[in-house]
Amino acid sequence: MLIAAAVCPHPPLLVPEMAGAAAGELDDLRAACDTAVRRLVRAEPELILVVGGADRAAEYGPDGRCDLRPYGLDLVCGGRPGGPSLPLSLSIGAWLLSRRTADLDPDRVRYRALAFDAPAGECARLGERAAGRAGRVGMLVMGDGSACRSEKAPGYLDERAEPYDAGVARALGRADAAALAALDPGLSAELGAAGRAAWQFLAGAAGDAAYDAELLAHQAPYGVGYFVAGWARA
Repeated sequence: MLIAAAVCPHPPLLVPEMAGAAAGELDDLRAACDTAVRRLVRAEPELILVVGGADRAAEYGPDGRCDLRPYGLDLVCGGRPGGPSLPLSLSIGAWLLSRRTADLDPDRVRYRALAFDAPAGECARLGERAAGRAGRVGMLVMGDGSACRSEKAPGYLDERAEPYDAGVARALGRADAAALAALDPGLSAELGAAGRAAWQFLAGAAGDAAYDAELLAHQAPYGVGYFVAGWARA
């Protein structure tokens, strides 16, 4: 049963060492992520499943490690020495969890990469199954919104991006699983929304249950939509 979830973005620049002199630009976003993860851990789930998009689907055990070397930073953390390197979305999730080492049992953590282009129904079914893996399941759901919020954005400016992100923010802030499940995979791909599959996994895990939700952040500092939210089973 899904008892709690934290939703966070996964830009490499969230890691201060990666951002360098610009690290302060994401201080508020980083603090919001820490708050969401802290609440997730304090809910005392038996299992924490970190979910995010990747080029291909894969599962990893608690030995999975954040590895930012492919992005220009010599940083490997979390997991266990010699463990497999995680894709970016899960790497940032592992890095966020590594900041909670005092109150987190790493043996309770698992990682699930979803293919960016996975069908919506498949994502929901996988999420529903994942919620049944333990009596108290927590999820750290990693995903960026549209990449088309400005002319300097990775996908340039698209007038559809802002309303798309507004809808995602509204759904995350209300724990509206139906709205997340209804996201259009085609439109999401056109807008570069890397979080679509992970959010629909969360929707499947939540099902029809009621959750208290709070949207902790909704920003687009580099033309990419970033969201932070926390859900707790009502």
